[in-house]
Amino acid sequence: MRIDVHFHAFPPEYRAAAVSSGATPLVGKFPDWSVDLALKMMDANGIRTGIMSVTYPGVSFCKSAVEARTIARKVNDYFAELIGRRSDRFGGFALLPISESLQDSEDLQDAAAEIEYALDRLKLDGVQLFTCYGGKYLGDPVFEPILEMLNRRHAVVHVHPTLNPLMKQLDIMLPGYVLEYVFDTTRAAASLMFSGALDRFPQIRFVLSHAGGTLPFLSWRVANTVAPDGPLPQWTPDEILQKLRKFWYDTALSPGPQAMGSLLEVADPAQIVSEVTGRSRTTRKSQERSRR
Repeated sequence: MRIDVHFHAFPPEYRAAAVSSGATPLVGKFPDWSVDLALKMMDANGIRTGIMSVTYPGVSFCKSAVEARTIARKVNDYFAELIGRRSDRFGGFALLPISESLQDSEDLQDAAAEIEYALDRLKLDGVQLFTCYGGKYLGDPVFEPILEMLNRRHAVVHVHPTLNPLMKQLDIMLPGYVLEYVFDTTRAAASLMFSGALDRFPQIRFVLSHAGGTLPFLSWRVANTVAPDGPLPQWTPDEILQKLRKFWYDTALSPGPQAMGSLLEVADPAQIVSEVTGRSRTTRKSQERSRR
C-alpha cells in the first residue's frame, strides 16, 4: 500500500518540447518513461500509487508566457487523463506556468488560472512548486496571491528543488543536483518559515523533497543561532523547532541512516511521506485509495 509522492513522469509532449528547446537533465538524458514501464517499476518495488510530477527544468525552458501556459496545460491534462484510466495506480501534482524571470505579470495570473483548472476542474492531488524562481524563494511577497489560493483549497504543495541562478557562478565539479538541490530546499523552507508564510497559510501542506534537504541536520543551528536582535521574528528555539514539524517530508534519495537519523529527530513521524503506509496520508484522494 505504499504511496510514492516523489514520482516523476515525462509526458511525451512535455519531453519533446523540452528536448527541442535544448533543455536537458543535469546529467545524461531524460529517462525512458511510459505507463507500462512505470507500472513495472511500481510493482517491483511495492508501490501501489505514484503521485506524478515533473522535475527540473519545469517550464523554465519556455520562451514565452504563452508557451509556458501551453506546456503546463498539456502536462496537467495528461496527468488527469491517466488518473481517469488508472486512479488506483496514479495521482498527480499540477505543473504551474511560472517562469524563471518573474518579470511578466502574466506569470502569476497564469499560475492562478492553472490552479483553478487543475484543482477545481481536473481534481489533481495538489500542485508542484519549485524552490525558487529567478532567485526568489517561496516566502517572497510576490507569491502571496498564489499561496492564498492554495491555502483556501487546503492544498498539498510538493516543493521540488531547482537551481538558483547564482550556481552558474560556482566552480565546482559535482552536478547541481548532488549538493545544490538539498541546499535550495533548505533555503525555500527557511524562506517559508521566517517570512511568516508557513503561519499565514496554515492550511497548505508543504511537502519538502529529499528529507528536507539539509534542514534537519541544520535544525539546531537554525533554532539556536538566529540573532535575537536582528530583523527576523523573535522566536524561541523551541518555537522554531515546532515550525519545522509543520512541514511534511518525502524521503526520495534519502534512505540512509545519515539523513533519516536527522529527519526523525526533527519531523513529526506521521508527516514523513515518500513511501506512505497505514497512518500517513498527504491527500484526501490517497486516503480514499487506501480504503479501497
